[in-house]
Amino acid sequence: MNSELTVALLLVKNALMLQKPQLPQLPQLPQQPQTPQELSLASWPRRSAFEFFRTFAKPHFSVCTRIDVTALKPALLQAGLGSVTLACHFIALQLANRLVPFRYRLQQGRVLVMDAVHASTTVLRDDESFGFAYLPHASTFADFVAQGAPAVVGARAGDDGFAPRVDDAALIHFTTLPWMHFTSFTHARDGAFEDSIPKMAFGRIDADGTSDTARRWMPLSVEVHHALMDGLHVGRFVQGFEAAMLDPLPWLLGSPQV
Repeated sequence: MNSELTVALLLVKNALMLQKPQLPQLPQLPQQPQTPQELSLASWPRRSAFEFFRTFAKPHFSVCTRIDVTALKPALLQAGLGSVTLACHFIALQLANRLVPFRYRLQQGRVLVMDAVHASTTVLRDDESFGFAYLPHASTFADFVAQGAPAVVGARAGDDGFAPRVDDAALIHFTTLPWMHFTSFTHARDGAFEDSIPKMAFGRIDADGTSDTARRWMPLSVEVHHALMDGLHVGRFVQGFEAAMLDPLPWLLGSPQV
């Protein structure tokens, strides 16, 4: 085998490894709300980084990338339920619950580990105000849609007014901006308290051409607290999301290979 062919095969192998990251299995969802467990800082390899970043005035960092979502709409048609928006939230929550740092939360200098995290997402109303829909994490997309779709309808109708759950730490905050294909995104945060909840944004899906084979791309922003995780952990999330969107049908049918 010549050297050029060897290099080419190694590049293909590395690309496949990036597309198919090894992710932990989904934790068992508790039947009843559980008391979060406290992380032992004494044995945590990231303790020095935690102590360094947690006192920063602006301790959050954000990454923004484009995700190939060409396969998502055909997969939803084949699955026969849900929407692009709900599918993105479901897969993001599945990944966040598998990747433990996304379940870390700060509380008075301690790091708590949530048993599971759920979604709070913005919903635009007809009067151009917005509210929040709370989407409980579920093990299957069918269960997620059964709970989430009515929640979105209720938030759009203004059933709960403007009622953010500011005291609920077991959340991931989501928003969707279907009007723009953004390349950078920053979330509003209240600096008066330890806001360590990850925040994510989905943007407008654009095609890279007009042919039937054009790829469709969606902006994704992920913002996290640097005391709790690093680029490595966000990278694992993004790689997992990329891989899921290349083959979304198993995720929608309940049997993803991760």
